[in-house]
Amino acid sequence: MQQIRDLIEFMTIDRIIDVIIAVCIVILVKIFSGSISYFIIKLFKWDSKHKKEITHSAFYNPLKIFITILGIYSAFLFLKQPLQFSVTFMNWVTMIFKIISVIAFSIGLSKSFTIESSVVKKIVSKSKRELEDSTVNFILKICRVLIYIIAIIIVISLLGVNLNGIIAGLGLGGVIVTLAAQDTAKNLFGGFVIFLDKPFSVGDWIEMGEFEGTVEDITFRSTRIRTFENSVVNVPNATISDSAVINWSKMESRRYRFTLTLELDTPLDKLNTVQERISTMLKKHNNIIDDSIIVKFDTIGDNGINLLICSYTDSVDYMSYLEEKEKINYKILQILKEENVKTAYDTKTVFINHS
Repeated sequence: MQQIRDLIEFMTIDRIIDVIIAVCIVILVKIFSGSISYFIIKLFKWDSKHKKEITHSAFYNPLKIFITILGIYSAFLFLKQPLQFSVTFMNWVTMIFKIISVIAFSIGLSKSFTIESSVVKKIVSKSKRELEDSTVNFILKICRVLIYIIAIIIVISLLGVNLNGIIAGLGLGGVIVTLAAQDTAKNLFGGFVIFLDKPFSVGDWIEMGEFEGTVEDITFRSTRIRTFENSVVNVPNATISDSAVINWSKMESRRYRFTLTLELDTPLDKLNTVQERISTMLKKHNNIIDDSIIVKFDTIGDNGINLLICSYTDSVDYMSYLEEKEKINYKILQILKEENVKTAYDTKTVFINHS
């Protein structure tokens, strides 16, 4: 009861008015935080014609948070003298304000380091080297991690924690951490090797051991591959850096090769005619590289005459390659039919001795 009386005596008319003013400050800052943020960003993006371009910028929401917190902090500073806040209490308020400000700034800065950021796009466009999206994205991920690490260190220091003690503790447990993080370090190093050597990029069709499919993403630890069965496999970067990787997307041409086996009793003049017609057909066929055409009498097998047919097509896409291959096969069958030449079958002749 005595505490209530003390509070009533303490809250004079002047102090009540001061509290109302402080609350109004917080409400007004909250209401106008969006407009203030918009105006500040507009100063740096004066050439932006669309409002969404500003409201969707990386610093818009973090700036709104900062302005709101700044309004609350200003209200506490305004009430410090009238309400006689202690030094300890104000120190806590100041520390919380600084921590939230650091977090808001780090979030805005990390969002600026994305592939969609206009700043990043300008830097990449002005770069003398051609950088792939996967390489840029990997570098941006590293930048975002460093931003958050620096923000965590600042927050820890603001909380009054002795960083020297933490560093010393890390030194004592360094051996354990190193042993536990060996695989992570290998994968991280493997990720750097992938981006330096560039054996493949996001969107490429690769084959590595038992895995084959399209690369969807490359992270610090692993590479995500979408297989042709529409499943997703995450392969550690360390495994990829130590393995032979076939990048089918880098093919400039694809080989068409097979052996056509004709019957052993095929006349030589028919054989020569079939060779010439197949060679001519391949030269006239679209997407076939002329100087790569080979149609030769290869070997005499157990079942017939083996005719080697080999050429390269610039239809490197798998589906288009299958279509070209199908067209060539149909034309070869048509030539054999017109020349009345038959293919040989796998047969065996068995002689039985009745004696």
